[in-house]
Amino acid sequence: SMGYAGTLVTKGQGRAFVVETGMRTEMGRIGRLIESVEMRKTPLIEKIDQFARWLTLTILLMAALLFAYGFWVRGLDGADMLMAVVGLAVAAIPEGLPAILTITLAIGVQRMAKRQAVIRRLPAVETLGSVTVICSDKTGTLTRNEMTVQSVCLSDDLLTVQGVGYAPEGEITDADDKTLEPFSPSTDVRGTVSAIQWLGLTGILCNDAALHQSSSADWGANGDPTEASLLTLGAKLGFDQDACQNQFPRISVVPFESEHRFMATAHVSGSDSQTDEGFILVKGAPEVILDLSNQQMTSAGERMALDKDLWLRAVESQADAGRRVLAFAIKSNVSGLAGSSLKDEVADLTLVGLTGIIDPPREEAIESIELCQQAGIQVKMITGDHAGTARAIAAELGLTTKDQTPLTGSEIEALTDEELQSAAKDTAVFARSSPEHKIRLVKALQANAEVVAMTGDGVNDAPALKQADIGIAMGKKGTEAAKQAAEIVLADDNFASIVNAVKEGRTVYDNLKKSIAFLLPINGGESIAIIVAILIGATLPITPLQILWVNMVSAIGLGIVLAFEPPETDIMKRAPRPRGTPLLSRFLLWRIVFVSLLFLIGIFGVFHWTLSQGGSTDLARTMAVNTLVSMEVFYLFSVRFLKNPSFNWQGVKGTPRILMAVAFVVTLQLAFTYLPMFQQIFSTQGLSFDQLLLISGIGASVLIVLELEKRFVRSRDIKM
Repeated sequence: SMGYAGTLVTKGQGRAFVVETGMRTEMGRIGRLIESVEMRKTPLIEKIDQFARWLTLTILLMAALLFAYGFWVRGLDGADMLMAVVGLAVAAIPEGLPAILTITLAIGVQRMAKRQAVIRRLPAVETLGSVTVICSDKTGTLTRNEMTVQSVCLSDDLLTVQGVGYAPEGEITDADDKTLEPFSPSTDVRGTVSAIQWLGLTGILCNDAALHQSSSADWGANGDPTEASLLTLGAKLGFDQDACQNQFPRISVVPFESEHRFMATAHVSGSDSQTDEGFILVKGAPEVILDLSNQQMTSAGERMALDKDLWLRAVESQADAGRRVLAFAIKSNVSGLAGSSLKDEVADLTLVGLTGIIDPPREEAIESIELCQQAGIQVKMITGDHAGTARAIAAELGLTTKDQTPLTGSEIEALTDEELQSAAKDTAVFARSSPEHKIRLVKALQANAEVVAMTGDGVNDAPALKQADIGIAMGKKGTEAAKQAAEIVLADDNFASIVNAVKEGRTVYDNLKKSIAFLLPINGGESIAIIVAILIGATLPITPLQILWVNMVSAIGLGIVLAFEPPETDIMKRAPRPRGTPLLSRFLLWRIVFVSLLFLIGIFGVFHWTLSQGGSTDLARTMAVNTLVSMEVFYLFSVRFLKNPSFNWQGVKGTPRILMAVAFVVTLQLAFTYLPMFQQIFSTQGLSFDQLLLISGIGASVLIVLELEKRFVRSRDIKM
């Protein structure tokens, strides 16, 4: 008797009394739930914050120690030491990293949009790659949201219906596996008509839905999905909706209402349209139709006393299979239909059969769940449906077996938070769930250190979407409240799009790691070169201005293409990253230190070799800068695959963009070396062909050394 704020009245009359207003309404209750949710930082933001603090403190400490050592221990000039410290800061700070981070995330947004996942908040791109649990609604996300009749129960036969969705395609076979031939209804329903004919006719005429076929040959429905599935069944049986409606016009109707739980229509034959004698067709809840019936019909159309236990067993069997059950009954040769109340005539019916209806799983959802399981991602189905239906659909999707029992809303309410944390670990299906249950489930999973993605479409889903690490709203059937609370909106309401987005999220994280693994060794090599020069009292091999050129031009120019790298072949075969995993793993730290030392050797080696050959300081520094850029170029080819070989078919396919970036940087570096304007600004000198050849050889040697290091890492199966 309670109408909630925001409810739309579609028909009828009534008087309403306002009993609550504002935050005390149902809408207000949901609003309070949303307000109570604390926004959590995404894993990426947490890691970037931690990385930034660590890097800033390290650079400040190094700069302070270096200044103190040079000024007080070695007695060097304060101004010179200040310039050296500035050079160290410029060398150590990865100026291009924020830009590359933003561009990488933006490219991830673009790629996900092509996969039907619209990102509303940029950091959510990477968070998807960290997801360990996906909590999904059932209807329309894991299922097609197209009800399909799968079985027809007659008093003495069980028919199996093939086909999925609203397309009128698929055979109907009996218990002996014999295919039924399509037929048309008898022109005289006052005679003997078979049970399946009566059932098909009832599904067509006692119905307010309509099927339509789009230009792309896809079938859709206007009206209730369950009624649309009955039209599809009728079409498979051979009925034509328009022809049936013309042959048997409707003269009266009792619409379906929750109070009586059935729909009834009265019809007359087209040839008898001037009379008030006809027949009544009824469909509705099995228990209601059984109470209104006193007879049942055999397959051949003969009538006999109702065997209620027979039908109750059939209803239970269909429910156990996860199907929604509808019962169909008729009352033929009824006189005085025009002058009587149809509802009063709905009694003493003849039960003709039952239909088992299901919203079939999406084929792509089954494949995507299997892919999630390979990737170590748990998928949990949270639905308001009956536990039996949820269990059957979950078994078809591969989430559970039919023996595993879902956790229902009433059972969730009986559990404490600690008990729910334990139950949530091992339970894959939650049935009869309310908005409060969803929030508790998300919090329980998060308390288990899971990174949770939650799907939803209604206003009451908004609190859970906001609580989750990644809220995913439905773009087609989702409300604005759900979309505003979510970080991602699915344009096609398809679970497969979530999994595709997870793959893109993992790719984004991989590319971020590659960008960091590319930029930090460059900064590390430059920084160590300055530190070593001061410690041994040598001339700086690269000036602060030259370091700034390398960091802002060549490093960014080359590093930015890593944002466009495609996913590696094993990306969905890895386990999800635990939430506390640092951005710089032990392997990545080793790679950064190792490559930094290679860069240091290259920079210092070339600088002092040039000086030993009688070259000026400016020439030696020009050689050092160009050697650094050459090592960057060859290192770029290596860092595209952190563990796998750099030269494989996947690598070759992705090289055009890399080659363009290399050409761009080489062009700028030639200008840096040979143009008089740049020579004056950066104190550079032109190089000979032999010197360029030497520089290229040093760069290539870095690639060779790193490929050997990768082979060692793969042989020891060292984790990244």
